[in-house]
This record gives sequence, C-alpha cells and structure tokens, in this order.
Amino acid sequence: MGETRPEIPDKLYFRIGEVSRLAGIKPYVLRFWETEFSTLGPKKSGKGHRLYRRKDVELVLEIKRLLYDKRYTIEGARKYLESRTRDGAPKANGGKSGRSQGDLFVGAPALEEIRKELIEILDLLR
Repeated sequence: MGETRPEIPDKLYFRIGEVSRLAGIKPYVLRFWETEFSTLGPKKSGKGHRLYRRKDVELVLEIKRLLYDKRYTIEGARKYLESRTRDGAPKANGGKSGRSQGDLFVGAPALEEIRKELIEILDLLR
C-alpha cells in the first residue's frame, strides 16, 4: 500500500475539477467534505465557482488519506485533524481526555503494524 501524493502545481487557486482530478475523487465528494470539515472552505469567485488554495488541496489529500488509506470514519478524521497543531504535529493528548477512532493507533508502532496486517487480511478476503 504505497502512499504517493500527487504533485500539486504551483498556482494560487484551483477549481473544483482540478482538485477532483488531483485527489482522484468526484466533485460531489469534495462538496460533501466541505460540509463535514469546517477547515475545508474554498473561496467563491464572482461567478460562484469554488476556488481552492494550495493549503485546501493539501487538506483534501490528507482527508482522502485518512478516510481511504487509514480507514478513519469521517468523525475520526475530523477529530484527528482538529487535534493537530499548526505545524502538523498531533497535540500531546489530542486536547481531550477521550479517545477517538483516529487516536487509536497514533504513536503506537506495534498496534500500527497489527492494523496494517489486519487490513491486508481484509483485502485478501474481498
């Protein structure tokens, strides 16, 4: 399961079709994610077109990685992203006393290895 991120062109703004192609997801998925992740909020042009900034595109790719590769739920991915500091590192205890699905394997290499093996078994059963 190699995780290779696509090269993001050096531009200020991206339209929804460009972001969709870069991330390999449908535009309606992006629009849905906008309702689920408050930090994902593209600007609107004068004609109402969504204009994503580079940081929005990076966030879309991170959301896709969490949901599709790491198999987080939307709620788990949202909590994981909310727990991160500005520099991208997770906060010490996620900022909360409770644990979410997204927190289960953070910082636990042995558990992460078990999780990967279970995902491989699941893929074999499909």
